Amino acid sequence: MLVSALLTSLGINSGLCVLFFILYSILRNQPSNYEVYVPRLLVEGNSKRRSHFNLERLIPSTGWIKRAWKLSEEDILSSSGLDAVVFMRVITFSLRVFSFAGIIGVFVLLPVNCMGTQLHEIDFEDLSNNSLDVFTISNVNSGSKWLWIHFSAVYILTIFVCYLLYHEYKYISSKRIAYFYSSKPQPRQFTILVRGIPVSVGSSVSESVESFFTEFHPTTYLSHMVVRRTSKLRSLIETRAAFVSFKSRYGAAIAFHIQQSINPIQWITELAPEPDDVYWPFFSSSFMRRWMSKLVVVVACILLTILFLIPVVVVQGLTNLSQLEIWFPFLKSILTITFVSQVITGYLPSLILQLFLKIVPPIMEFLSSIQGYISHSDIEKSACNKVLWFTIWNIFFATVFSGSVLYLVNIFLEPKDIPAKLAVAVPAQASFFIAYVVTSGWTSTASELCRIIPLIYSLVTRFCKSTDELEVPSLPYHRDIPRILFFALLGITYFFLAPLILPFLLMYLCLAYIIFSNQFKNVYMPKYETAGKFWPIVHNSMIFSLVLMHAISIGIFTLKKLSIASTLVFPLPVLTLLFNEYCRKRFLPIFIAYPAEVLMKKDKEEANDPAMAEFFDKLVTAYQDPALLPIRYSVNSNSLNSPLISSADV
Repeated sequence: MLVSALLTSLGINSGLCVLFFILYSILRNQPSNYEVYVPRLLVEGNSKRRSHFNLERLIPSTGWIKRAWKLSEEDILSSSGLDAVVFMRVITFSLRVFSFAGIIGVFVLLPVNCMGTQLHEIDFEDLSNNSLDVFTISNVNSGSKWLWIHFSAVYILTIFVCYLLYHEYKYISSKRIAYFYSSKPQPRQFTILVRGIPVSVGSSVSESVESFFTEFHPTTYLSHMVVRRTSKLRSLIETRAAFVSFKSRYGAAIAFHIQQSINPIQWITELAPEPDDVYWPFFSSSFMRRWMSKLVVVVACILLTILFLIPVVVVQGLTNLSQLEIWFPFLKSILTITFVSQVITGYLPSLILQLFLKIVPPIMEFLSSIQGYISHSDIEKSACNKVLWFTIWNIFFATVFSGSVLYLVNIFLEPKDIPAKLAVAVPAQASFFIAYVVTSGWTSTASELCRIIPLIYSLVTRFCKSTDELEVPSLPYHRDIPRILFFALLGITYFFLAPLILPFLLMYLCLAYIIFSNQFKNVYMPKYETAGKFWPIVHNSMIFSLVLMHAISIGIFTLKKLSIASTLVFPLPVLTLLFNEYCRKRFLPIFIAYPAEVLMKKDKEEANDPAMAEFFDKLVTAYQDPALLPIRYSVNSNSLNSPLISSADV
């Protein structure tokens, strides 16, 4: 009864349809296109393909939920790698935070908000007709001593989140080291990429590399592979970059960390990715070209941000009935119908925003790919950062302030006024963001089970290519990590403002935990491994969310005429940023490169391993561009590759 009333007050009666879709997705067995749902099992040979229709698979069942819930971290680590473990730790971390916040918010802050009379008294007999504002801090009377409860809650949550962040950073750092110790020798551990190779007159790039590393790294240098561009024939010989391999991990680390030349733009070194992770297109070796490409990407991101404000403004117009009646006067009679107005102002805006957001991850991935990164993993990490901050700016700040680009820029050009403006604007958008969690969070997570788009793509490709080969998908981290972090930002900022958002957020996180555990087990298979390098992005996002909450609380307590509380909040962002700096110094270096202690220990363990000789033999040619490998023709030749005159015609 209470949930129904709250959904009605949010203007999302159609949320019942969302709940039905979610329940159907959760209870159903695998969809009829079996290859789309469990391609991993098919490839690994753990499941037999069913060519006939089976009605049993369409009957609701909850057995997979139990199996997904019991899936251990070690199971995920062994099957999907450390990146998958970090992804699930993001979800479990958020569950811990918002379970704790939910207890305080729902059982302490929410009753205090409802007892206020700043706006009007709440009518418990007719919850559906109450404004959501009566559940927020806006309803607490100005100057009320009850506001000290909100003040205490801000401090308590900050301490709790920082405590968890420290232990998560420490735990994942230790898992990263343990994962390295348990791994087999990999080419990237012994190899660096060298750019800006100077070539003297009369010598080649290969000769320059051989001469330089034989002279300056005589005991550790093993071999090299010059990078050759494949886009133009004339560029096959002129590219001044090479993968240089060493006899030990420690030797590769020394070459990476030390500046090789007096000229800092020559002999530039960076860690090499795995051969399968190398992104050969747009492989730029020029320092100036890389710098220009980054500048172009920054400009493109700014333009995309400005253009995206158009749907944001349209969405905000839909949430205002009076504005809609001005824009479309002929719809005035239809908008008076309660159900229509609730769907248009409650469900439709967040749905439209979600549809527009679908195109953002692939665009950001493309922009990152032309930015000069040489690996798919670096491209995805960069895209993850771009999608996250794009979402925060365009969905949170643009929605909250609902103004023009110049107005948004003007707000941040006057930092001293930011807390006051946030304090006025953020609580007013509580209902929109609760609806956004339901429509974007619940439905998108539940749709992971159905995988409608991959189903359509599979049917089209099978029809066009007439092939039975399966391509096992990998989880697009740059799409899902920013979504979870954005919902975490909403939960932290609205924790003391509108705690009603917390139950909806917890429901989303519970769904995400169960569904993604199932997907890692049955659907996704990693294409590359960063060994947990996504976690610093998560940590930084959480710190930003805390500081944003502090800024809003300063403004709120000022507006509520509790100036002492505003003053006492000021140390919180300072202490939080100092904590972040400590974590950055303490843990971040481990995510950039492994320490010498770890490398030396691993090298000593494998020093007498006879298999290392075979590994080094393969390492010599590991980084050859696949496009330059010999073409292998099929035995069954056709008219396109058969000789013009055969022996039978002679």
